This record gives sequence, C-alpha cells and structure tokens, in this order.
Amino acid sequence: MESGSTVPSAAATSDDLQSSGGISPSSSPADAVARLSHVLSQRQQHFLDKTVPHVLYRWISCLVVVLIYAVRVYFVEGFYIITYAIGIYILSLLIAFLSPQEDPETSLGGGGLPTRRSDEFRPFVRRLPEFKFWLSITRAFVIGFLMTFFDVFDVPVFWPILLFYWVMLFFVTIRKQIQHMIKYRYVPFSFGKQRYGKKAAASMENSDK
Repeated sequence: MESGSTVPSAAATSDDLQSSGGISPSSSPADAVARLSHVLSQRQQHFLDKTVPHVLYRWISCLVVVLIYAVRVYFVEGFYIITYAIGIYILSLLIAFLSPQEDPETSLGGGGLPTRRSDEFRPFVRRLPEFKFWLSITRAFVIGFLMTFFDVFDVPVFWPILLFYWVMLFFVTIRKQIQHMIKYRYVPFSFGKQRYGKKAAASMENSDK
C-alpha cells in the first residue's frame, strides 16, 4: 500500500515542476520560437532605449559600421548594386529627416516658422526623428554588410554610372528640399536658437524697468 501511494505523488511533483517552469505539454516549437523572439526583441528595445540620450556615441558607432562596410566592398570589389540601393534609401531618409511632420501645403497654419518676435512660437517637428534616422541608417549598412557574403547579390554593374546617377539625384532632391524650406520659411536645425540665461533674464528685467 505504501509503495503504491508514492506513484501519484511523483506524478504530481513532475506536474508541479512543469507548471512552475513554464513548460506546457501542449507547447509546440513554434510557440517556443515566438517566446524567444519576444524576449530578444524586448532586450533589444531596452538596449536601444538606453542609447537614446547618447547622440554623439550613436553616430560614431554608425560611422564605424559604415567604414566596415566600405572596407568590405573595397576589398571584395563588388556588390555595388547593394551600395547603390543603400544610397537611395539613405536619400529618402534624409528627405524625411529634413521635412516637417505636417506638410505646409496642406496644413491650415501654412507651416512657416515664426520670423518675428511677435509671432507665435511653433517648434519644428521632423517627419523622421533623429533616433529613427540613425537607427535606419545603421540597420541598412548592417544588412548590406551581411548581404555581401552571398554571391547572388553581386550583380555585375558599371559602378561609375550608378555613382553619377546617385550624385545627380542627390543634388536635384536637395535642391527641391531647399526651395521647399525657403518657400514655407522653416529651418530643420536648431543652430542659433535663442537661449535664456542669467544675462538674458537680467536684460529683460532692465528693459521692463
């Protein structure tokens, strides 16, 4: 009787271990992969959130990735079509980075930033934030670097033509963007922004007197 009573207790113990360890008898490999990918994505997002305030270090790391990719392409002497695709992608990111979030042509306020002190302050909000701009460029070069290890992506092309076409496309696109800035009077940078400190506060108090 005593030996027979130990069998249910052992089975109950194994069930408790499975439930405490999160192991389900009906779990499939697809569920395990989904849970693993969810954990990895959470850790990646946590790491990216910690890098948000470190702007200079983020762009230095991006520059290192770009140099590694450039050295790889230089020594392999190929994969120019990948470089051209990355260049077109970066150009589209740059235009979104320099453009306001709301299109001035369709916005009710006209989209222009204030040009006089009496105008209402409207800060410039980018269509593509700086962090996403950096992250997209870094990911593009990392993916391009991995693609250089597969010969199927090494399409034979005459790279000077691609370079010439990209340079022409760059100048035409940037010219249109500058004309758009002049027309709707906005500047996508904060250089020369007025700062209020002790001297500015003292001068304002003196002017009020």
